[in-house]
Amino acid sequence: MGVRRVMGIETEYGISVPGDPTANPMMLSGQVVTAYARAHGLHTGRGAWDYADEAPLRDARGWELGRGYADPSQLTDVEDPTMANVVLTNGARFYVDHAHPEYSSPEVTTPRAAVTWDRAGDLVMREAAQLLSPDPARPAVALYKNNADGKGSSYGTHENYLMRRETAFADIVRGLTPFFVTRQVICGAGRVGIGVDSRTAGYQISQRADFFETEVGLETTLKRPIINTRDEPHAQADLYRRLHVIIGDANQCDVANLLKTGTTSLVLAVIEDGAMPRDLMVTNPVSCLHAVSHDPTLTHLLTLRDGRTLTALELQWAYHDAVAAYLRDRGHAGADEAGDPDTAEVMRLWADVLTRLGRDPMSCAADIDWVAKLRLLQAYRDRDGLAWTEPRLAALDIQWSDVNPAKSVFGKLKAAGKVTELVSEEAVRAAVTSPPEDTRAWFRGQCLSRYAAAVVSASWDSLIFEVPGRTSLQRIPMLEPTRGTRAQLQELLDRSPDVATLLAELDTPS
Repeated sequence: MGVRRVMGIETEYGISVPGDPTANPMMLSGQVVTAYARAHGLHTGRGAWDYADEAPLRDARGWELGRGYADPSQLTDVEDPTMANVVLTNGARFYVDHAHPEYSSPEVTTPRAAVTWDRAGDLVMREAAQLLSPDPARPAVALYKNNADGKGSSYGTHENYLMRRETAFADIVRGLTPFFVTRQVICGAGRVGIGVDSRTAGYQISQRADFFETEVGLETTLKRPIINTRDEPHAQADLYRRLHVIIGDANQCDVANLLKTGTTSLVLAVIEDGAMPRDLMVTNPVSCLHAVSHDPTLTHLLTLRDGRTLTALELQWAYHDAVAAYLRDRGHAGADEAGDPDTAEVMRLWADVLTRLGRDPMSCAADIDWVAKLRLLQAYRDRDGLAWTEPRLAALDIQWSDVNPAKSVFGKLKAAGKVTELVSEEAVRAAVTSPPEDTRAWFRGQCLSRYAAAVVSASWDSLIFEVPGRTSLQRIPMLEPTRGTRAQLQELLDRSPDVATLLAELDTPS
């Protein structure tokens, strides 16, 4: 197995109204989603989310948390009529989550596609903010693709990877924990300030690291764990588990974003096949996670349980080499651009970035978010003699991630050609309205485009229609994420002018 698997990225965007500290973020978030939905005919009353198969309290360790013991933020299976919640024609979900507008990308199968539809979310957010702030004389809503407000609050960028159910969860924990502790050196977004409330002066690699408190757990908004145990596959539960990864940062650099999903997918392949070395576990993983983030010099030594000491880069190299050996031993074309270009690209970029980080981290400024931000901030510090406590640096940190290109510091670097672009703007714009063609997201998105008036609700694994002449709603289950693709259903949808015909075609034996 190479890098391909069903995956996706979900991002909560920071929200504020500069100049209006009394603005209600929950209300604003709802207005953001509603403004976009109305502009595109996606009314929140129809085409909303189907919660029937949600199970956020089911734990991969073999039990389910009682609802009376759960924090209210964990009850994501309860429909809140006050919250805007829509499905987009590209197969994504756009809704309010914990007082933030969230864009959950459609299911994709490659890291490049993950980058493409994740960046499409930035364009959705950008347009939504513009729709909500048409009057330049009034304070505008600002949206930020970041994970911390610098004042003690953090909001998530989560990844999702479909895995084989048969894989023992203990093997996942053992294999992934050291990887996640050190993965931030290639995909951290960088942050001014140390500690959850940034009270200690300095700069760190990750936006999220300081907010993690435990090694393994079900929570996502408190007592955050390195390995999240939510067992909600959104697929055939006897075949699949969905690994819900909450420890990543929101990336704007294509290379970092591609490596975040690509390296994780490859490490999961090694774990699934029982080929991961068992001697990579670090002592005190949470403390190690914080220490790695607090060390942009990349020289901090981590102590492994077998007594060795390695830097984060050296531990990442150990994972890289384990994946390379796995691909070699199985005769996989992991280094063959012609045989498997997606896997080859990840392996090539992984080695290249690790090599350059080891020689001179600043050489990765075009590819890695935390390095790009640090280089810019350091230039201001050197020019003006600024300490890390200077408020201007914290302000630049926030403005870095503004989705408005006229205000985004990152956007200005990108416009100046100082950021490596793996996916074209044309591809990203197309992904705003078009779903991936090789997963069930294609069928979901096409139904929203073709039969919007008949769609009552949708979810990752179902579509519910109201069909003229039928007394009950009609539910189409979609439990297999690789079914419902363009290749499988294009012809059928083209000969189905309405949803009644579609259902009749689907009911007809092939």
